[in-house]
Amino acid sequence: MTPIIELRQLTHIYSQGTPFEHVALQNVDLTVAPGEYLAVIGRTGSGKSTLMQHLNGLLRPTSGQVLFEGEDIWGSKERIRQVRFQVGLVFQYPEYHLFEETVYRDIAFGPTNMGLDQAEVDRRVRQAACFVGLSDHTLEKSPFDLSGGQKRRVAIAGVIAMEPKVLILDEPTAGLDPAGAAQILGNIRAYHREKKAAIILVSHSMNEVAREAQRLVVFRDGTIPYSGTPQEVFSHGAELERMGLGVPEMTRVFARLRDMGYQVPASVYTVEQARDAILLARKGAQA
Repeated sequence: MTPIIELRQLTHIYSQGTPFEHVALQNVDLTVAPGEYLAVIGRTGSGKSTLMQHLNGLLRPTSGQVLFEGEDIWGSKERIRQVRFQVGLVFQYPEYHLFEETVYRDIAFGPTNMGLDQAEVDRRVRQAACFVGLSDHTLEKSPFDLSGGQKRRVAIAGVIAMEPKVLILDEPTAGLDPAGAAQILGNIRAYHREKKAAIILVSHSMNEVAREAQRLVVFRDGTIPYSGTPQEVFSHGAELERMGLGVPEMTRVFARLRDMGYQVPASVYTVEQARDAILLARKGAQA
């Protein structure tokens, strides 16, 4: 199967040839499969945001290629324009970019710019609003009259309304309370499930990525030292801790149990896995 996104030796250097030169990405190779739920983790300054802005052409590589469905996104002006509709990017705190008089018009902005007829725009606006839990009544309100969590959902709906094949979200739960964060993650899961879109989630929350993602990619100094399933990546718990990333709480608890001599697995990273591992350990002790 052709990857929906493929990076080949992607390098990006800011201020190249000046005293302020900074290598943000170094020969990065990465593929994203259609419909995959991928999480990208790394400390501030590791290259995550630079990477995200390459995926839909907001930044142009210093060297290397970004392919979308097997074709270089920089092949032509028309190609890059189409990719920007197919690869949707939700920046951190996207509610700061709301600007229209009503929620409806804000969500409709992207589909309208795609040149769709009004009936199709209307369908997409209402479906996107439904995905993020906004009522028809809310569509007629000013976005500036909404709560912070509702504004965040409006901003995400504006990207979802373009029905991208790849949805990229940079820290989508930043600044939200636990209930608001859970709601946003549920909205993203719904879009992933219904549209079979690839999701790329950038997050500092190890617990969040452990629960949500099928595969993790770790960034450090513009490179990818670890990539794989959550189980594979979190098996490098000590190295992640040294990188300043930490690991999910359950992984830390089970590492401590192993240090104390208990025969428990090292690859636990969710509460559900912890429950099952403890029950299994109890059965073994009673046998």
